Amino acid sequence: MRLPKIASIFVFLGCLAAYLMFVKHHYDGVRPAISKIPPHFRPRLGLSGSPNRPTSSEVVSGRFQYGVMFDAGSTGTRIHVFKFQLEDNEAPKLAHETFRAIKPGLSAYADDPEKCKEGILELLEVAQDNIPSSVWSSTPLVLKATAGLRLLPGEKATHLLDRVREVFVESPFLSRGDSVSIMDGTDEGISAWITVNFLIGGLHSSDTPTVGMLDLGGGSTQITFSPQDEKTIQTSPIEYMTSFQMFNSTHTLYSHSYLGLGLMSARLAVLGGIEGQPLEGSSTELVSPCLAPEYSGQWEHAEVLYTVKGQKAGEPIYESCLRKVEKVLYRKVKKAEEAKDIEFYAFSYYYDRAVDLGAIDEKTGGTIKVSDYIDTAKRVNTCKKSPFISPSVQRNDSYSQRESFPLSGSNLHLYDTARAWFSQRKSI
Repeated sequence: MRLPKIASIFVFLGCLAAYLMFVKHHYDGVRPAISKIPPHFRPRLGLSGSPNRPTSSEVVSGRFQYGVMFDAGSTGTRIHVFKFQLEDNEAPKLAHETFRAIKPGLSAYADDPEKCKEGILELLEVAQDNIPSSVWSSTPLVLKATAGLRLLPGEKATHLLDRVREVFVESPFLSRGDSVSIMDGTDEGISAWITVNFLIGGLHSSDTPTVGMLDLGGGSTQITFSPQDEKTIQTSPIEYMTSFQMFNSTHTLYSHSYLGLGLMSARLAVLGGIEGQPLEGSSTELVSPCLAPEYSGQWEHAEVLYTVKGQKAGEPIYESCLRKVEKVLYRKVKKAEEAKDIEFYAFSYYYDRAVDLGAIDEKTGGTIKVSDYIDTAKRVNTCKKSPFISPSVQRNDSYSQRESFPLSGSNLHLYDTARAWFSQRKSI
């Protein structure tokens, strides 16, 4: 089974922006500390027998900077090793990005936080292999946790982050007190918006319009865009609106994260379960109108193994499932009327479901209409091999409708993460 990509983080989403903000706040005017490298972080030897060093072209230019971002999502932890090219009086340009992912997510170790260290150490080896050892001590480490830890009781989340901090402090990279933290849901959406618009050039020039961003993770989902209609700014909840300055421009954004409406958390709700339960003695059997009547199987979520079954045959599955999904979303999603006029890029599980449906290419991504989710949900609602495809697609469809995308016209540009988009652009 493929490891789901979420920003993310970031997957890639949010990682780039968070790194840039971290560097701006902590890196300017700071002389890198030279510290003793622990034995398990010794420089690795390459084919030439010498430690990892810059290439000859890097030595000539001397204008590269590195950063390491960990995206601790609800279903897995990912590392992004960024290499930026610096030019005078210009915004940094992403020259290269190395990605690696492991599962499960940090939240899986909530009852035994010490075990989370092994995965973090494994991912740090990726950073060692891709960054010259001469700049390890000046390369920032940042870990941002998302919905998986936001859904945990505060004490358990704190213990997990403390274990990560211990690994970071012992590493040869640059780590500070706030290098490890839980990212607020709204900040997650904003960082993802910055990332995708940074890559398409929307932050560098007024000639390139910005695009909106949709990210569907396991525990939460985000929508972020730059409203052009004053009515949107005036009528939206005040906590949905934010402004910030970047590259000498002020950006006003509509951004909100719906905690509990990520694919896995929403799936649990659609199946009739409650996040954080069952308690001891409670039933783990879930019966749902969104599964074929004769279906019976098992599904694991948040360390709980559920038995899931379809309801007895009655009215068409699509209609009964759609009503269930709409009930789960009722009064939880705020419409943004202006969204229908804005170009959107969608990532993570939006992409995964589209690949599962055969609507886009797995390697290059693609563009689909919101209405394609509806058509496919009607076609696959009796699928036994992949019983969760239909409710997942209907959840995507219902959420998109409630965010005011017209069914007939709106396109979604879908990519695995922004990494796939970046790779595709470089090949053009």
